[in-house]
Amino acid sequence: MTEHAVAEQRIAQNTQVTLHFALRLENGDTVDSTFDKAPATFKVGDGNLLPGFEVALFGFKAGDKRNLTVAPENAFGQPNPQNVQVIPRSQFQDMELSEGLLVIFNDAANTELPGVVKAFDDTQVTVDFNHPLAGKTLTFDVEIIEVKAL
Repeated sequence: MTEHAVAEQRIAQNTQVTLHFALRLENGDTVDSTFDKAPATFKVGDGNLLPGFEVALFGFKAGDKRNLTVAPENAFGQPNPQNVQVIPRSQFQDMELSEGLLVIFNDAANTELPGVVKAFDDTQVTVDFNHPLAGKTLTFDVEIIEVKAL
């Protein structure tokens, strides 16, 4: 009886991946991690992982452990100056404002838009609607547990 090795399934389009991951800022602060809880499972292309993170995993197989650096362009993008809005202070009635305060607005389609108060005075409030991780280079630690073809 001859034995032949079965090629290990590698991460590509049409695969489901179970992994542990940690997302860290350049200073080492952890943004998100599954290493202390259940692993995450996603299908490539399902939108659960940003495309730049998915592409970085292509070719990996179960058992692989990697420490990847993801540039802002492949993560949450660069901050867009147009996403910083100056809003009349009158829109913040009865609100205790502080720099760094997270505020939620609803757009015309009633989608929630989170923003961070950057500055304020008696007449206006400057709110940054960029993603908090925009412009940041991130470290993406992964441990691939399982890769299945779909």
